[in-house]
Amino acid sequence: MLSKSKFLLPVLAGALLLQGCKGNKDEFHTTDGLTYKIYSQNDKGVYENKGEVNLADSTGAKIGQVVTLQMSYKNAEDSLLFNSRENRTPIMLPVMKSPFKGSLEQALMSMQAGDSGVFKINADSLFAKSFGGQPLPPFIKKGSDLTFFIKVDKIQSEQDAMASQQKMMEEQMKGAAERAEKQTVVDDAKIQEYIKANNLQNVQKTESGVYYVITQPGKGPKAAAGNLVSVHYKGMFLDGKEFDSSYNNPMSGGKPFEFPLGQGQVIPGWDDGIKMLNKGSKAILLIPSPLAYGEQERGPDMPANSILRFDVELVDVKN
Repeated sequence: MLSKSKFLLPVLAGALLLQGCKGNKDEFHTTDGLTYKIYSQNDKGVYENKGEVNLADSTGAKIGQVVTLQMSYKNAEDSLLFNSRENRTPIMLPVMKSPFKGSLEQALMSMQAGDSGVFKINADSLFAKSFGGQPLPPFIKKGSDLTFFIKVDKIQSEQDAMASQQKMMEEQMKGAAERAEKQTVVDDAKIQEYIKANNLQNVQKTESGVYYVITQPGKGPKAAAGNLVSVHYKGMFLDGKEFDSSYNNPMSGGKPFEFPLGQGQVIPGWDDGIKMLNKGSKAILLIPSPLAYGEQERGPDMPANSILRFDVELVDVKN
């Protein structure tokens, strides 16, 4: 079952506003509590303001249907808060009964496939009645409106939407794999340059592409998938900037990080690199970005496609 909470989350992101909404009579209208500008393409492909829309007609999305759309929205200070285009994924939003006059649900029911729209929706009502009673965040003023920019791609039945979602996920996975393959070539060259510049010796490489140097051999059992391993580590970028360390992590009290090896609970480069070590070993792991966090940005200190270096010590190996 498709649910609103699954497809529409008030997540913060950076951004790009919907573009291309041009035309005559470029003004807002208000019908049944909904304030809007809705645009459709004319025969020449130019977007024109449709003017006032009869929300009770049969041309818009209906309750029970699913709308695939691109959406961004901003607060009263004109700060962009969300943009679906950043995630490379359109939103799939089931149309439900309108919980208040001037709601996002009404906006969807006023649009046809191919339409673009700008909507002003009361923030208090939106968070209280559409976002499950969540309190307003500090960057949204009480009593203010949020401005939504929406481009409707498709309007489908729930069954057709689920089939489209599956196809879209498969295409996204294929695209991500192709980008990762290309990025691996780029990262591999950078890692080899790093190895040469830092005069690292006895460098080895796993089948998946992790470079490792055993700086102190261990005498204990070799780590294997399914083992519970304890690892001390220091994580750095190739420029030497440290981003994480088990030695001074207040959450763990400076204890080694413990996890089941080969179970996907850490980045792939760790699952692959740690299994090359014996208990007591110290090593350097050089991990290409597709085996680390890939295209994900993890805040301003972890850009997308970051190559990572970890200095690790395999403290313990348990069955």
